[in-house]
Amino acid sequence: MAPLSTWWFLRRLKSRLWATKRIVRALKLFLPMTRDVLRGRFRPVPWSAFAMMALALGYLIMPFDLIPDFLMLIGVVDDVLIVGWLLNRIDQCLEDYRAWKYGDPDITPS
Repeated sequence: MAPLSTWWFLRRLKSRLWATKRIVRALKLFLPMTRDVLRGRFRPVPWSAFAMMALALGYLIMPFDLIPDFLMLIGVVDDVLIVGWLLNRIDQCLEDYRAWKYGDPDITPS
């Protein structure tokens, strides 16, 4: 029963903190990036980021899942994992926008 203890869970969560930070960073940056794209201030348009965000939102909204949500814990966990993975990928797609927005000289927009 030790692997299911609270301490084990907290250690596991802490080891995955980098992914959580990237997910939060992607969510904070996606809306300003969308606004800049719509106003024509940022080009080229990161279509892959928009596609992955649409997939993430669609997966959350659609009633069909890999694991049905009526299987209480497991059904919700699969949603969290898949959407978290997609948001992590979105953060990678936003590197060019981050360089443009914050003027990071180490990152060159493609």
